Amino acid sequence: MSVFSRLRNGIPPSRDDCQSPYERLSQRMLDISGDRGVLKDIIREGAGDTVTPDASVLVKYSGYLEHMDKPFDSNCFRKTPRLMKVGEDITLWGMELGLLSMRRGELARFLFKPTYAYGTLGCPPLIPPNATVLFEIELIDFLDSAESDKFCALTAEQQEQFPLEKVLKVAATEREFGNYLFRQNRFCDAKVRYKRALLLLHRRLAICEEQHLVEPAELLVLLNLSFVYLKLDRPAMALRYGEQALLIDQRNAKALFRCGQACLLLTEYEQARDFLVRAQKEQPCNHDINNELKKLSRTTNELVLCDSFISEKDINLLEMLSFGRSAKWFSG
Repeated sequence: MSVFSRLRNGIPPSRDDCQSPYERLSQRMLDISGDRGVLKDIIREGAGDTVTPDASVLVKYSGYLEHMDKPFDSNCFRKTPRLMKVGEDITLWGMELGLLSMRRGELARFLFKPTYAYGTLGCPPLIPPNATVLFEIELIDFLDSAESDKFCALTAEQQEQFPLEKVLKVAATEREFGNYLFRQNRFCDAKVRYKRALLLLHRRLAICEEQHLVEPAELLVLLNLSFVYLKLDRPAMALRYGEQALLIDQRNAKALFRCGQACLLLTEYEQARDFLVRAQKEQPCNHDINNELKKLSRTTNELVLCDSFISEKDINLLEMLSFGRSAKWFSG
C-alpha cells in the first residue's frame, strides 16, 4: 500500500513511507568514511588489491541526483575512459575515498553526503545546495604510479644504487602507462612514457652481466616505440626503433612487421618486401603480415601500370610532335 493510500484510509504512515529513496538505500550500505558521509554497496565483486594512494585509475562512472533517472555527470559514453590520478584528477572527496576501497573489476554504488560531494553551495545549475548524490563506479584497472614517479625523479647516479629488479619494475610500470595512453589514442603522451622506460633500461645495459635480463624488457619498449611512431606518421623513426629491436632479436616477427610497414610508408618497396617476407616466414598464418604483403603487391602493381601508361602517353606525344614538325617542313 502506498503512503497516499495509507493516509486516505486513516492508517499512519510507516517509517519507510517517511524516508526518501536515498535514505532507504543508505540503510543497507556500508559506511566507509566512519561518519556515514560515504556509503557503499557492492554490485559486483572485484579481485586483487585495493587501489593505492597516488595510483592512476581507469574508471567508468555516472552520478545521479535523487528523484532523477538521467545522470548529471557520466563518462560512460566515451569509448575509452581517461586515465585519472588519485589526489590530482579526482575532484570529489567521496569518490576518492570510494576508489581507495575498490578492487580491479569491481562495480559499486556510492552515496556521498554534501560534505564529501558538492558542499553547501552545490554546483549550479546542475547540483542544488546540500545535495546528497549517488555514483555508480566501475574500476576497470589501476596502476600504482607513486613508486615510478619517485624513481624517475632521482638522478642517474641515485638510480644506479638500486637493484636491477627495482629498475625493471619501474620500467614495466612506465610501459604499462604508455599502453593505456596508446589505447586512448594519446600517442604523444604514450611516446613520453615509453622513452622514460627505455632510458632507465639503457642505463643498466652498461653492466655486462645484466644485459641478458635487461634486453627482453628493452625489446618490448622498442616495439612499442616503433608502433607509436607509425601512429604519429613518422615512419623514419618507426624504422629506427624497429631496427634496434632486430639487433636484440633478428627473427622477431613484430619488429620485422613494423619495419616493413615503415618502409612501405617511406616508399622503400624492395626493403619493405624483404622485411615483410621475413616476418611471414616467422609467422606464416599471421593475418596482419599477409594483408600488408597484399597491400605492398597492389601498390607496386599500380606503380607498374602507371609507369606503363605514362610511357605510352609519352610515345604518342613524341609521335604527334614529330608529325607536327614534318607537316610544318612540308608546308614551308
